[in-house]
Amino acid sequence: MATTPRPLRSLRPLRLRLAPSGNGPRHIDGAWWPRSDDLTAELPRLIRALPHSWPQIAHVTVNAAMWSAFPGRILIANHVIQLHRAAGLHTPDTLCLLAPGRGRWDLLVIPPHTAKAEAARLMATAESPEGPSWPDLFPRHSLLA
Repeated sequence: MATTPRPLRSLRPLRLRLAPSGNGPRHIDGAWWPRSDDLTAELPRLIRALPHSWPQIAHVTVNAAMWSAFPGRILIANHVIQLHRAAGLHTPDTLCLLAPGRGRWDLLVIPPHTAKAEAARLMATAESPEGPSWPDLFPRHSLLA
């Protein structure tokens, strides 16, 4: 009996929207909607999909409560990336990518099991040219405004 091979997860498109460049400082630089809560599986795909114009990322800060596992570092394309937990009980669902001396990018992380319509709204807001405000993205975190 022949079986049909299952599609590789890595072939599924990455759900990432980046804000247009050149519009000055922003609160959020884009949105990422991972397919699972496995940071060790999702983060390498994200890092590999970043624009070539971005420098090599050395540190990533995340809300660790969002992820099923949280190692202290991860090896991606023969480069060690240090992982850090975001401070604070009410940390919004963001991911901070840091290239020391080169730049910082903050991405909204949409939880994997978010309804498609809500995820689409958040991704569209995060990539708008004028940039979203924190209350628009995180109404439950009104203290961030």
